[in-house]
Amino acid sequence: MVAMSPPSGAARGASGGPGSAGPSAAPDVVHAALADAHRSEWAAVVAATARLTGDLDLAEECAQEAFTRAVDLWPSRGIPDRPGAWLTTVAANRARDVLRRETALRRRLPLLVREDLPDDGASWHSDDRLRLIFTCCHPALAREAQVALTLRLVCGVSTADIAAAFLLGESAMAARVTRAKRKIATARIPFRVPEAWELPERVGVVCDVLYLVFTVGHAPPSGDAVVRADLVEESIALTRMLRGLLPADRSVAGLLALMLLIDARRDTRDELLADQDRSRWDRALIDEGLGLLATASAGAVDRFAISAAIAAVHAQAPTWADTDWTRIAVLYRLLAQAWQSPVVALNGAVAIGMRDGPAAGLAAVDAVAHEPALMRYPYLPAARAAFLMDLGRWAEAADAYAEAARLAGSEAERQRLQEQTARARSLA
Repeated sequence: MVAMSPPSGAARGASGGPGSAGPSAAPDVVHAALADAHRSEWAAVVAATARLTGDLDLAEECAQEAFTRAVDLWPSRGIPDRPGAWLTTVAANRARDVLRRETALRRRLPLLVREDLPDDGASWHSDDRLRLIFTCCHPALAREAQVALTLRLVCGVSTADIAAAFLLGESAMAARVTRAKRKIATARIPFRVPEAWELPERVGVVCDVLYLVFTVGHAPPSGDAVVRADLVEESIALTRMLRGLLPADRSVAGLLALMLLIDARRDTRDELLADQDRSRWDRALIDEGLGLLATASAGAVDRFAISAAIAAVHAQAPTWADTDWTRIAVLYRLLAQAWQSPVVALNGAVAIGMRDGPAAGLAAVDAVAHEPALMRYPYLPAARAAFLMDLGRWAEAADAYAEAARLAGSEAERQRLQEQTARARSLA
């Protein structure tokens, strides 16, 4: 992460920003720099500004304005040497302008309780993002609100995309985010990393939310991208920070292991796992993930360690045919005991089919198909379709693939399922 301290002599005016680092830049270079800055610095800018203002709404508005000013100024003035510091300074200057004009300044500052935080001109502190995520994941908020607020403030995801992930309308999701911010203010939830004695009961919520952010990035619910790299990388970066805070916590180690073992396959994500070129998998991430898994498994294991163990079996198999489905089926049975999730039950059914044959797999999938949470889950009909194809029931497989394509959120997933539908119909 780029250091976030504003450069000396940076501010040119009350709402201005640091001077540019050089001459004008080409539009494509500016676009790439802005995309990279949004991906890597958004949470830092919001967190540093929130620490200055004590107001999450104002912090988000000022961060948005800083990026807007970058769009306007970077093409002519050049890209700053330290984009994160530039953006933080612009956001902080804008926040100070607003606060100076606020007649109710003394009433605004306590909205977000800040405990013994230094006031050093909104400079970047390495744990500001952790303060922000622990604030978003406070147990006083409902789980759905925790996830939505983390996606919005920590990851910079648009309200429309968050709504799509939750299968809600955009206005309903906007209202949910607004209510969560208001509750933080009215309940005076502190903007801080919890004390050591508080962490055990708080870290589980943060792990759950970070995993959900990773999942939204790994399998986007909408759009053309096969992977939302910004969300994947942000969730991994935050989990690494959490691991630094709690190096002995096995749940955090297991979560990070799971993320790395899955993300190691990112470059081949446009193919089904059976068709992926395993030479393109990131061996360094796999090795790091396996090391973390050993730490996470040194004692009682939780759902993250078990899930990471499943990912490790895939990562260590030299080919699809060499996958140890017997071990995966056992691990899914253990995971179902630790985490009662319909998706886990479906994945366990698929593992049974891979171990015992397509007829057993189809029966196992049909046994969990009644779960309400799976009614709009595209991988349920996709799993049925795959087993029906193996059984030579082409017409039924085509119908199942078509249903999966109808339910798919991302355009890339929909296109792949439509291609499988066409292939099944050609065999019928």
